[in-house]
Amino acid sequence: MKKINYKIAGLKILAAVLCLLFFACKKNSEDDEKQAQGTLVKPNYNRSSTFRNPLNGWVMYGSGTGVDSYWDSEYYVPDLGKKVKAIDYASACYIRTNWATFNPTTGVYAWRDPSTALYKMIKGAESRGLPIAFRIVVDGRDQGLNTPQFVFDAGAKYYVENPSFPNRRTPYPQDAVFRQHYAKFIEELAKDFNDPKKTSFIDAYGLGKWGEAHNVIYEDPYAPSGRSAETMKEEVMDWVSDLYVKTFTKVPLVINYHRVIGDPVSWGSANPNSDKLLTKMINKGYSLRQDAFGMTDYYQSWEKAFAKTWNFKRPILMEGGWITSGTHRYWTDPSGKYREGHPEDVRKGEFDASLEAAVNMMDFRIGDTESWFTKSFSLVQRFVSEGGYRLYPDQVYLPEKLISSEEATITHRWRNMGWGYFPNNIPQWNFKYKVAFALLDASGAVKKVFVDENSEPSTWLKNAPVRYEFKTTLGVPAGMYTWAVAIVDTSKENQPEIKLAVNGDITTAGWLKLLDVNVQ
Repeated sequence: MKKINYKIAGLKILAAVLCLLFFACKKNSEDDEKQAQGTLVKPNYNRSSTFRNPLNGWVMYGSGTGVDSYWDSEYYVPDLGKKVKAIDYASACYIRTNWATFNPTTGVYAWRDPSTALYKMIKGAESRGLPIAFRIVVDGRDQGLNTPQFVFDAGAKYYVENPSFPNRRTPYPQDAVFRQHYAKFIEELAKDFNDPKKTSFIDAYGLGKWGEAHNVIYEDPYAPSGRSAETMKEEVMDWVSDLYVKTFTKVPLVINYHRVIGDPVSWGSANPNSDKLLTKMINKGYSLRQDAFGMTDYYQSWEKAFAKTWNFKRPILMEGGWITSGTHRYWTDPSGKYREGHPEDVRKGEFDASLEAAVNMMDFRIGDTESWFTKSFSLVQRFVSEGGYRLYPDQVYLPEKLISSEEATITHRWRNMGWGYFPNNIPQWNFKYKVAFALLDASGAVKKVFVDENSEPSTWLKNAPVRYEFKTTLGVPAGMYTWAVAIVDTSKENQPEIKLAVNGDITTAGWLKLLDVNVQ
């Protein structure tokens, strides 16, 4: 009796299955091409250039001096053998400072005063095409009078942690006087910055130490009221989020996600209510940010699991936790991966954590920016090439000749080459970005725009191309035109807004030219 070699038999079966799958996939691909009508255009993917797109890319930090020379700072990159500017790699400018700087006295707002450093800093970013982002800090325990004196003069109650520093006042966020003045301030801020062209995002909580949403003071710990901390923090969180959601309707809002959100403690084991409270904020319109990437004692399994839950549902923005330029002893990190005198170890730790969390934005923090360029430039370029979102159409089937009154069919396929996602689904954007095709005349002027309402960029994820079949009637006079494509903002008269990761003939308005068409 002939013996069966099960190993060889198994390999033959596997080979047969793979062969069938290969030909099935090939057949499906061929079927797709047969079904698509028109001429195939394959735009050339750009894998390395920096494109400034909303909620995507590197974030610079604003300088408190407001001097123009800050923006021209250069860093030598050994990999390139030359100096570069950080601003050439950045998509936004983050300003984290105190309420008193913004609003020093009643009715006075520094961002409207050309003589102030804040005004100059904001205008410096704006003039260079960088939208700004804010976090407003009110807690004074570590930094001094972060809440303006006029608020306390008006009767706002406060806590002083150290009697040796009586001016380090921290207002109680449930105090009616504090809320009245804070709400007025935020309303004024929104009048000027509830504009996605000016503002990238608002870090919209700002309570607790450094505004990081932990160690929040609700009452004197030595004279407790007996009220539940859980009750106080949820009520305060509701109040502050309602205020920001009402005033900043067009700009993304973010909140720090961590295990003791809004809690009187600074750190420790996860509070059972943290997930519920953060989910509540997200459902009200918030996206996510975390200030301790690379700090493995702070950014742990709870934070990683929470990020994973919300991946591709809400964008995640990162900030590195360790300041390696002299403030922190980063080599004491529990991971054991960071060597003293080697900030590049921390940069790698931050990058790896960002990849795991699929973040959309990373930070060039003041003091640490130099080490990104001088010691870790390969990671800077990797995030440009791989992080956040990079969108482009890899296949577009278009008619080259048709009658104006007849229906035209356009088949287009899109790829996201980044590990993040394009957050078109956040409430402030409300699915306003769509794929659109345009007919351009010989001068490059747009004669008509056709929006594919079924296209949804927030669903385009890495390694999962999405294909659409779009039917429309041209309705233009006979003549020669050029097909062009863009991702447009439907709330702004279908103007191209998202820069595509392509090399090609792109008009000054942002339309990628594809193919000439003869309309009869």
